[in-house]
Amino acid sequence: MIRAGVIEDHPLYRAAVARVLTDAKDIDLGPVADSVSGFAVTREPAGCLVVLDLKLRGVADAAAVHKIVGMGHKVLVVSAHAGQEEVLGAISAGARGYLSKAADGADILHAVREIAAGNMYVSPTLASFLLNSTRGLRSLLSDRERQVLSLLAAGERDVDIAEAMSISVRTVRSYLERIRDKTGRRRRSELTRLAIEEGMT
Repeated sequence: MIRAGVIEDHPLYRAAVARVLTDAKDIDLGPVADSVSGFAVTREPAGCLVVLDLKLRGVADAAAVHKIVGMGHKVLVVSAHAGQEEVLGAISAGARGYLSKAADGADILHAVREIAAGNMYVSPTLASFLLNSTRGLRSLLSDRERQVLSLLAAGERDVDIAEAMSISVRTVRSYLERIRDKTGRRRRSELTRLAIEEGMT
């Protein structure tokens, strides 16, 4: 079970996110609060995945992310403010994912599961902010995903990548699909160009 909490100061949206999480069979809903301090008083043990709004009363923005991460929790930011500054600030502060409030319940659940599995998740529409920053791609992709992307950019076929990494072709294709989801780049030529631009070849 994934233990998840919510920090959101808008009552209707807070209730909606809590309901989405409650209805998922693989998620155990923990504290639901309207502020970082309100969440802190629950003394939730480390390891919770917190769906966090940025614009809160009291501790807010990147400081809110930093505070929750410092308590030992993973953070998924879901905010109406999804500009480059907010996204990069939150990721730099330790957030493992970022969605705008245009995301629906399925998007939130997908992001929660990806983060709980140890991955990062940023919606494709926001991924360009990370890709355009020096540290962005390295933050966005796991070590294995970067390795797959590097081999792809070197011209290797899926079967060659699988052999080089001692994994199955199916696993390679799974990694490639995650990379496409995270970067918004769908074609191999686009992924190759991305890897070259980031100096990964």
